[in-house]
Amino acid sequence: MESNTVAAKKKIVFLTGFMGSGKSTIGPILANTIGFEYVDVDRIIEKKADRKIVDIFAEAGERAFREVEKQALQEVSSLDAAVVSLGGGTIANEENFELIRRYGVIVYLQLSPEEILYRVRRRTDRPLLKDANGNLLTGTELEARIRELLDIREQFYSRADIIIPADKKKVGATVDEIVRKLRGII
Repeated sequence: MESNTVAAKKKIVFLTGFMGSGKSTIGPILANTIGFEYVDVDRIIEKKADRKIVDIFAEAGERAFREVEKQALQEVSSLDAAVVSLGGGTIANEENFELIRRYGVIVYLQLSPEEILYRVRRRTDRPLLKDANGNLLTGTELEARIRELLDIREQFYSRADIIIPADKKKVGATVDEIVRKLRGII
């Protein structure tokens, strides 16, 4: 799906998708390929807060994290010629979504719930994959959490300018597909 409204946008490519979709891996490679700067919103948040995201969640909660995230998003929307990796939930807020849409092209790296589970099942640095006490979720709980978050976020992800199915696809093939679909847009 490619939007006709993309032509007048600034030259920012926003990568979105669920955690584990490859945004932070694909982002720098894509940026290098198209000659853009690379920015990771999560790194900006950690720098602004002077602590890791997992610590922000643990100490201040998700609401505080989302506020810092919104500030970081506003900061990166002034860039030009940049590939920006968003956090998995950054786009799942109408205000954030509209800001992202206004300033750039949205590329959704789409994964099935099964592939997400496979990719994140051993991750310990993802606060939304833990229970209220900070303990890792069991396999069944983890799968349920992934499906729950994906259900909430899909209404935003599905409105991306470009959707790239990324299950079991090599990084190079994914980057090549994105570059092809960006032709004439950026």
